This record gives sequence, structure tokens and C-alpha cells, in this order.
Amino acid sequence: MTATAPTGPTGRQTPPAATAPSITPVVVRLKLSLLRNGLRQSGGRRAAYLTSAVLALLFALSQLLGLIVLRGHAHIASVAVPGGALLALGWAVMPLFFPSGDETLDPTRLVMLPLRPQPLVRALLAASLVGVGPLFTVLLLAGCVIAVAHGAVAWTVAVVAVPLALLVCVALARAVAAANIQLLTSRRGRDLAVLSGLVVAVGAQLVNFGMQRLGTAGLAQLDPAADVLRWVPPATAVGAVDSASRGDHAAAAAQLALTAAALAALLGVWARSLTRLMTSPDASTVQSPDAAARERSGGGLARLLPPGRTGTVMERSLRYIWRDPKTKAAWVTSLAIGLIVPVFNALQGTGSPYFACFAAGMLGIQMYNQFGQDTSAFWMVALTISTPRDAYVELRGRALALLTVTLPYATLVTVLTTALLGGWARLPQVLGLSFGLLGAMLATGAWMSARFPYSIPQEGYKNVAPGQAGLAWIAVFGGMLSAALLCSPVIALTIWSHVSASGESWSWVLLPVGALYGAGLTVLGLRLAAPRTAARLPEILTAVSKG
Repeated sequence: MTATAPTGPTGRQTPPAATAPSITPVVVRLKLSLLRNGLRQSGGRRAAYLTSAVLALLFALSQLLGLIVLRGHAHIASVAVPGGALLALGWAVMPLFFPSGDETLDPTRLVMLPLRPQPLVRALLAASLVGVGPLFTVLLLAGCVIAVAHGAVAWTVAVVAVPLALLVCVALARAVAAANIQLLTSRRGRDLAVLSGLVVAVGAQLVNFGMQRLGTAGLAQLDPAADVLRWVPPATAVGAVDSASRGDHAAAAAQLALTAAALAALLGVWARSLTRLMTSPDASTVQSPDAAARERSGGGLARLLPPGRTGTVMERSLRYIWRDPKTKAAWVTSLAIGLIVPVFNALQGTGSPYFACFAAGMLGIQMYNQFGQDTSAFWMVALTISTPRDAYVELRGRALALLTVTLPYATLVTVLTTALLGGWARLPQVLGLSFGLLGAMLATGAWMSARFPYSIPQEGYKNVAPGQAGLAWIAVFGGMLSAALLCSPVIALTIWSHVSASGESWSWVLLPVGALYGAGLTVLGLRLAAPRTAARLPEILTAVSKG
């Protein structure tokens, strides 16, 4: 018998159902079109992309050659295996801090299309392999496996391990992006993007610290971490090659299987996230009744602050620190660097307790350009200032808000640095010097805010509006130099306590002297800046509204 086509209700034969075409080539072409059209927008963007791509590939090639040179080293596996884990960590945090770096990271743009999750996962996974990032990852993974591969079995495992590890990295990035896409497209997501520079800076310090420790103690220090990470995907792929090189084929098979299981699990999580995104309403911007009630009641912050205008100004300033992306980025950067510099130097044994003054200095900078942080919203504040007294209360509230964070933070960093160095005898001196420096910076910051205000753009990564860079340099560096001069009596007293025979027994006096001197400078600076602030309100409003 010959097969016949099925017949419909009218007796006519109906054609067989057509198989749905694959969307993978379409999505890959879409990714290529997005890259091409993005580079066509401007010559500057094209030059920036090509420069960054060339630098990234040169770095990857240098690491590849370095790993090949280290091939045969006794502890090379302790470098290669953690390298795979670091690559996965980079892919995991990339969508959190650079959500706009790849337009195809946002699957909500495809919600209105009749697409099923599984084909969409395959298509987006293939599209994710297009770009500089995957090529960078392949080069580093190739270097890791070449460094540890010895023997035919190990090379055979390496051929499977490299693409498998690459797919795990890409699937991890996509799963993280899909699970957090509502966050990444919200205001808090933009906060994360602004804070990405801080993560890079802190990460660079951590890498520098780690490299210095490895340079003195050798690669053997990485052995315990490598023994753990070789069972954590996708580092298990590099660990499988190393196990095969050592003849432990059972461990190599288990590590490859663990890598494949991790890939399957990530693809499953990604598919479920896509299903939820495409079938659930977006409630990321809907405020719950409880949150709204807390917002109306003012929360617990207002109850802890003094009454009147001072408390209102403090609450507004603290809310700016928590909610405004640019202000938050500046504060978190200052907090992190103010801790990293003294603590890391103390851990390396090259620091001094006086490095803790760096914390007070970094946070004191936040007093400069107080009105520029308000941008165009400063006009509402300006309407409430009609006398020097109003300006004084406004500046005092902003200074007290800064002190709410700075005083305990500077004290904590000083105590921690002193404890790490074991120099408890220097604690009163360092605290007194920190408090004196902080008071001097608050005083000069209030005056510079009124004399040299400048605008901070809300969009992008610039911290100064075009044409106002000179004002920013004068305000910050001129204020810091003035603060150093104002703090010279405390500095001189500190030096005297070191060089004088009887100064050591009186070193504890520096703590109350520094605190009182800093408080006096702060009050004096606020009182001198208040009349100028009240007289220059129109100029200040014009300057801070340019961004």
C-alpha cells in the first residue's frame, strides 16, 4: 500500500503540517545587525569599540602565551583551574553591571512575538557566541587547558572541555540576566551600572594584592583553592583535563559530567525565567501597599533626626546618598577606597596608622559642591533661603548628614588599621588628626560649594558638565589645599609628639585637641559660607542647572 495524504471535511487532501523553521539563524543575524548598526552611529563609537576589542584580544593572547610558557610548572594546575572559575565569575557579573552592553540580553523585547522558550534559548545561546567576549574567553580557556594537557587522552578531553566551559559561561550570563532583567531595566539597575567602575577599581586592588602575595610566597599558595575549584563548574572542565593528564580518568569523566550537568541546569533555569517573563505581567514598578504606607509615614529615619529644618535637610541629604545613582556611586567609591588604601597597606606590612586619615579625606571631599548634587532641583531649596541664617541652617544640615556617616566610619577604619599594625599607642594621634582634617574639609567644602558650584550630569558617566571642568578642579583641589593649610596646627602638634622627648607622654591630648579644633573649623566655615550662599543664590542655581 502507498501512503496517502489525509483528507479534510470536504474530501480534499490537506498538505502535511509544515515544520516550524529554526529561529537561530534569524537571531544570529539580528545580533550581527545590531553590532553593525551600532558601529555606524558615529566614528567615535566605532573607534572606541575597535580599540577596546584590540586591547582585549591582545590581553587574551598575552595570557595565552604566558600559560603556554608556564606549561610543565609544578603548580600550573593551581593557576589554570582557578582561571576557569574567574572567567565564569566575570560572565556572571557582566550583565549586572553592563546591562546595556548587549541589546539581546533583554528578552522582554521579544515578549510580543510567538516564540517558545526552548527554541528561543537555543537561538539566544548561539547569538551569545558572537562577539569579542566569547573569543576572549576561548583564548583564555585554550591557554588553561594547553598548560595542563599531557597525553592523547588529555588532549581529547580538552577538545570537549573548552566548548563545554564556554557554553557554561555564556549560559550563566544569560540565566543571570533573565532572572534579574526587571532589576536591570529599573532605577536600581542603573545604580548597578554606575557602580560598575567601583567594582573594577576594588577588583584591581584585590588582584594587585593577590599578585604581590603570590610573588613573595609562590604559586603553591593556590593549591588549596584549586583543589576545591576543580569540582566547581565550569572550572571542572579544566580540572578534567588536568585529571586526565595525571591518569585519573574516572575523575576526568566525573568532572566533565559535572560540567555538562551544570550547563543543563543553567539552560533549564534560563528557560523557566523566559517562560515567566513572557507569561507574567511586569510588576517591577508597582509599589506594594505596605511600602506606600511606610513612605507616607516617613519611616524610621525621620524619627532619629533632630526636629525642624536641620532634620529635614539631613533626611534629604541621606536619601540622596541612598537613592541618587551619581551620589551613591561617589559615596560608595569613597568608602571603598578609604578602607582599601590603609587596610591593604597594613596587611602587606608597609602601611602606617596615619594612612587611616585617608578615609576622612575621601569622605570629606563629599562636602565640596553640595548644591551641584541637587542639579536643577536646587531651585526648590533656593526658594527656602532668604537670609544668611537660612543658608547657615541648610549648610549645617548637610554637614551633619555627612558627619553621620563619616565620624563612625573614620573611627572604624582608624581602629582597624591600628589593630592590624599593632600600633595602639598611635590611636589617639591618628584619630585626632583625622577629626581635625575632617573639620577642615567640611569648612572649606561649605565655602567652595558657594563660591565654585558646578553641575553633575544625571546621564552617562561624566561627573562634570561640559565647560565646567575648570570650576571642578578649583573647587576640589583648591579646597583640599586650603584644608591641609587649616589643619597644619594639628599636623605640627603631631610632629612635635614624635620628635620631642616629652611629646610621647602627651600624645593622647591630640584626640580632644583634634576633635575640638575640627569642630571649631566646621562651625567657622559654615558661618563664613552662609552669607555668600545667600547672596549668590541666582549664580549657584544657574551653575548647577547646566547638566
